[in-house]
Amino acid sequence: MSTSSSSVQESAGAARNFQAAAAQTGNRPERLAWFQDQALGLFIHWSVDVQLGSVISHSLVGASPDYCHRYFNELPRTFNPTRFDPDEWARLAKVAGMRYVVFTTKHHNGFCMFETQTTDFNVLNTPFGRDVTREVVEAFRRWGIAIGFYFSPDDFWMLHRQGHEISRDSVEADPRHNPELMAHNQAQVRELLTQYGPVDVIFFDGQAEGLKQLAWELQPDIVVTRGDLATPEQHIPDQAIPGPWEACFTLGTQWAYKPTNEVYKSGTQLIQMLIETRAKGGNLLLNVGPKPDGTLPVEQEARIQEMGLWLFVNGEAIYQVRPYNPIRETLTLDHTAWYTQARDGSAIYAIITGSPWTYGERKVLTLKNVRASDQSTVSLLGQSGRVLEYRPDVNPEARWEQDERGLHISAMRAQRLYNDRRWPNPVTLKITHPATP
Repeated sequence: MSTSSSSVQESAGAARNFQAAAAQTGNRPERLAWFQDQALGLFIHWSVDVQLGSVISHSLVGASPDYCHRYFNELPRTFNPTRFDPDEWARLAKVAGMRYVVFTTKHHNGFCMFETQTTDFNVLNTPFGRDVTREVVEAFRRWGIAIGFYFSPDDFWMLHRQGHEISRDSVEADPRHNPELMAHNQAQVRELLTQYGPVDVIFFDGQAEGLKQLAWELQPDIVVTRGDLATPEQHIPDQAIPGPWEACFTLGTQWAYKPTNEVYKSGTQLIQMLIETRAKGGNLLLNVGPKPDGTLPVEQEARIQEMGLWLFVNGEAIYQVRPYNPIRETLTLDHTAWYTQARDGSAIYAIITGSPWTYGERKVLTLKNVRASDQSTVSLLGQSGRVLEYRPDVNPEARWEQDERGLHISAMRAQRLYNDRRWPNPVTLKITHPATP
């Protein structure tokens, strides 16, 4: 992953080819349906250069011979994440509602975070000396989280060994025009898809021809995301997209750990990104960058925990849902409803973003794009609607009325999520048995 010209080209290309990708995918339809229901994934960018705190891999492009020599020969000698505990990563992901993980098995630098016979430039030849990928796979499997691999067909180590200029744009960087590089990549993909059991997802960050076909041959149920589906990077498309797709984002400005000069998105921003992505039919793949010692930065953990609390309350509106038409509606100057609907059509969810709802006060909103039926019920996700803490005189039950102007809902936020009751994040209205449009 990067913010280089290749990223810009990928985003522009994805915008032009969303529908084509949905129509031409080689993924199995039942596996695409499974993938679309996963909603939220954890991306993990980690490689040998985490020790530098630099952009992952890309510092090699345009680097001096001395820099390249020290990068390829000296950095592995000091990689030793003594506090690496993938069970902690997996447990955080589980509580936060993340259904799948995508781990960087090999980034563009060519450093393999797995045991391989193809190169000595790998994690086994470091003071750490353990197969990081295997330990990640085993930990996330224990917590019931689907397994995904990131793999870069670009390989700066190979280009350097061949005597080529390190670049992602040269002819030699494209495996289709570099037979040795293609064979190298195919051997590594074969290792990854035969040594670690069933792999659910693979993300090819580069030219996937010759690799995705091998992936399907080795594991027919694997879902190829980038390389076969639309995977916009650091942006969400303007409209709903036909079929499954995936948006990938950093928590801050960089994929790998950035020890200084970093600016993080707020938890509220991340939650709203998830809401918008799901309303448009996509998955959100949210990235963390572990530190050199193997732990996650506290700023990243905190934001993921905030998202986890929101999903613990509102996850019904996020998992196993499909886009609703329209995807959103402006309710007031301060509030917007983003819509999803249950996969079986039994309920519509209106996720209300904007100004926070004041705890214990009624709010009246009109939804013009949803019609209730005689069998409908309306509620706020996460709360019973029967009790307002310490106020037995108050009935917080949601009420509604349908007329020609819309569905008028009177509801109260009556669940205390913070001690100060100042929960800043969206609430979700659930409307069951909606009327047929």
